[in-house]
Amino acid sequence: MSNRRRPLMTPPPGLALPVRRRSVLRGMSAGAVTLGAGGLLSACGVESASQTESSCTSEDLSAEEQQVVWSNWPAYIDPTQQDDSTLGTFEDRTGITVDYTDDVNDNSDFYAKVRNQLGACESTGRDMFTLTDWMAAKMIGLGWLQELDKSNLPNVEANLIDSLRSPSWDPERKYSVPWQSGLTGIAYNADLVSEVGSFEDLLTRSELKGKITLLSEMPDTMLFMLLLVGADPEDFSDDEWGQALDRLTEVKDSGQIRQFTGNDYRQDLAQGNIAACEAWSGDVIQLQFDNPAIKFVAPEEGLALWSDNSLVPNLATHKANAEKLMDYYYDPRVAAELVAWVNYICPVQGAQEAMTKIAPGLVDNVLIFPDDQLLSQTWDFMALSPDQEAEYQEDFAQVIGA
Repeated sequence: MSNRRRPLMTPPPGLALPVRRRSVLRGMSAGAVTLGAGGLLSACGVESASQTESSCTSEDLSAEEQQVVWSNWPAYIDPTQQDDSTLGTFEDRTGITVDYTDDVNDNSDFYAKVRNQLGACESTGRDMFTLTDWMAAKMIGLGWLQELDKSNLPNVEANLIDSLRSPSWDPERKYSVPWQSGLTGIAYNADLVSEVGSFEDLLTRSELKGKITLLSEMPDTMLFMLLLVGADPEDFSDDEWGQALDRLTEVKDSGQIRQFTGNDYRQDLAQGNIAACEAWSGDVIQLQFDNPAIKFVAPEEGLALWSDNSLVPNLATHKANAEKLMDYYYDPRVAAELVAWVNYICPVQGAQEAMTKIAPGLVDNVLIFPDDQLLSQTWDFMALSPDQEAEYQEDFAQVIGA
């Protein structure tokens, strides 16, 4: 192991909440969508062109071209520039060069980058990208992804945790392999403000006016707005959706929210430009290494639970190489190396045991290896029909100004 590893962190405070309900990590995470064979609408209501296996065929050149082009989220892998990085080790072992880019800041933004190409059966220039459940589901429904060859994924088949093996939107995991899972809650800077223990506080405390951000991911943010109006985010009506949307509009109009962001809220939080925000768990643990005053809180209303997934788009020309890369990260030791840096929920069986030799201080961190008490505080987002998904995304976009 490199001596450049960051110091180990203990589990952050704010996670001991009274148990109100039970929701297990089962892959039907925030934003999961029930889909048909295509005809989905984009977030702005414009029909997207669906494809089928026969209408958009792909040729795999992996045997001749030892490379993979991969788009992922920022701060979602150990430092690639280090000689002993997990990605560098993969390249050394396989001879496959990985062109890695962290250009996924928001699911809808990334969708906008690739929808014209995928809808027209044109190459995106990528062999693999990593997107959240609901967007992965949407792309499956549009026929934009290639079915994976499970013979190239023995580690995945053996080591994927049981709770993620059969999400409703890809029940046989034909198209997706979980990269990491995570929680959505609240982050705050203890040097600037006292603990923000609930979403109600985040949206109403006067000293936070103009100093908070919410996420531009509709399922994450609206899950909490539904909870605030007394609705069940796993089973809500159109009227309850309207009430939650009205509440968000009121909060925005009040000036409480500085802006809606994707993954780039990290910079504002780290630099002290905001005092508190809606945040993803692994981001906050990472930021704590440089600034221990940044805290993650499980809000009184509960936590949102989600997964990000590795996917191979149509016309990707290095599919087998991408599958080798996916499978490599399901070696428990490699998974432990990765999660010691990214600090998200690990989807790989055996990684917690491997962590005892790599980063023992993280073995009992419930934000990486969650226990039943923490999972009991999590909520999913209701499965949506294609029409609902389009309507709700458009409603949300109009409120946040997207």
